[in-house]
Amino acid sequence: MDTLSKERRSWNMSRIRGQDTGPERLVRSLLHRMGFRFRLHRADLPGKPDLVLPKWRVVVLVHGCFWHRHRGCRLAYTPKSRNEFWSRKFTRNIERDLEVQRQLRKLKWRVIVIWECELEDQSTLCRRLRTLICWNQAKTSPVASRGRS
Repeated sequence: MDTLSKERRSWNMSRIRGQDTGPERLVRSLLHRMGFRFRLHRADLPGKPDLVLPKWRVVVLVHGCFWHRHRGCRLAYTPKSRNEFWSRKFTRNIERDLEVQRQLRKLKWRVIVIWECELEDQSTLCRRLRTLICWNQAKTSPVASRGRS
């Protein structure tokens, strides 16, 4: 049973943002400090990816562990009320995520998924991002040769 009134729950849910979330802004900041330049929410790509790095042909999707169901994550709990609603919601989110990633790959974009819980260790995340973005690129690239993290 929900401990909040219907009006309060509605108000809480209306405050949940779909883009420009805290985790997304943090990933943007990290990438910018690493020297990568990107576009936001390109409407011409499936799913309007959070970050698009055209030079590298990479899209970065920043997923909240709760909404996108990060398997095994402590943040991906299931609410105790309205089980059927949440089950349908989460199933549809997962299906949509997989379909968007499939479409992006079909268009020859590399897809990087960053989970909200991964933001806790920013140095590891920076190394992972640099490795994944620069993967299979010329070693003479200005970004790859900087050696910063």
